[in-house]
Amino acid sequence: MAHPGDSDVTPRPLAGILEAALYAADLDAAETFYGGLLGLERIARAGNRHVFFRVGDTILLVFNPAETEQPGTNPDLPVPPHGARGPGHLCFSATADALDDIARHLAASGVAIEADFRWPNGARSVYVRDPAGNSVEFAEPRLWAPPADPAP
Repeated sequence: MAHPGDSDVTPRPLAGILEAALYAADLDAAETFYGGLLGLERIARAGNRHVFFRVGDTILLVFNPAETEQPGTNPDLPVPPHGARGPGHLCFSATADALDDIARHLAASGVAIEADFRWPNGARSVYVRDPAGNSVEFAEPRLWAPPADPAP
């Protein structure tokens, strides 16, 4: 029996993540949080179906699951139905100095800081919830840095 990944062909390395998706029933609240509070550039909004934001080279897609679970009606865009229920997670990359500013800005805006701590490798993470209950993290990029090689 073949398993995913069983192949004689080795895929080329992926270049990165182009899109990341969260789900929120209230797109107005999501747009206020991501576009207004966080200052992300809104690049598209389609009624109550979705709102999209630019984050560096990545696009943050915020979908209303009640809409995206329905089959599409545009034959030129055969996107399969999709959706998720319950809180998701997204982590934004930020420098140490930016994390201080972000935490102060969020707290001053009435957004509760759910956690603010340092990981064993010293990287800092700040967690909040968006209006849909998604876990939104802001972390130093070194959180996922490969471990340093031990000295010979």
